[in-house]
Amino acid sequence: MISLQPQPRAASPPPAERDYISYSAISMYQSCPLKYFFRYVAGLPERTVAAALVFGSAIHRSVEHHFTELLAGNEPPTLEALTGEYDRHWQETDVSVVKFGKDDDRESLGPLAQRMLAAFQTSSLAKVEGHILGVEEQLRGPVIAGTPDLLGRVDLLVETTNELIVTDLKTARSRWSAEQAADSGAQLLLYSELARPLAPRKKLRLQFAVITKSREPCVELHDVPVDRRQIDRTKRIVEKIWRAIESSIYYPAPSPMQCPTCPFRTPCRAWAG
Repeated sequence: MISLQPQPRAASPPPAERDYISYSAISMYQSCPLKYFFRYVAGLPERTVAAALVFGSAIHRSVEHHFTELLAGNEPPTLEALTGEYDRHWQETDVSVVKFGKDDDRESLGPLAQRMLAAFQTSSLAKVEGHILGVEEQLRGPVIAGTPDLLGRVDLLVETTNELIVTDLKTARSRWSAEQAADSGAQLLLYSELARPLAPRKKLRLQFAVITKSREPCVELHDVPVDRRQIDRTKRIVEKIWRAIESSIYYPAPSPMQCPTCPFRTPCRAWAG
């Protein structure tokens, strides 16, 4: 029988005891309430992790290293230094729990990562115009009445003469459309509420930086309009999701895209409702 008792190593406080919410947790509940339950309430250990997540995190680490060096006043790191950060992330990962696609393994992903990081180095994203305020900056504050503080981690914060630029980095199989960027904008819209006090008199600019995992990678920037109506709509959605979590409303949401790589597939099948 599968135990749903919390595991000390991976346990997270239940909703009633958490003094913050994160967009990743809210997004997980939206995609599958039962997955949220296993991760944040039952505290089950994640016995597998999708290779795409590890790969994306490794690319993030490399890009973070680039901006951290710039923040420190140093020269941009070489491609060798960036790929070194990528490799270190994999070295620190237990590869035995990584679930690869049928045509992928760690070695085959290396050349792709190098091409992506090379594309990043020559992109406008890598050449910061303005003052870097933060890299992987953690922001926290009350955003939605009646819910805990929102905790967010912003990939890059840059201040220019006229703007405060909030950038979220994504890796994707192919180029994003403007519609896809708009559909993904909820996270940045919420983060805008946390970032605004950092430069209250300047225009706020929200953007996704998307690095494609294609044969010839590219880096594209997609702006997300700072629309007050969309911000308020997003806040109302999060509020309703939080109320559902507080009411312990959990159920599976089967998906042919997400279920095959879900780390909670076994306990999900054992869940009796």
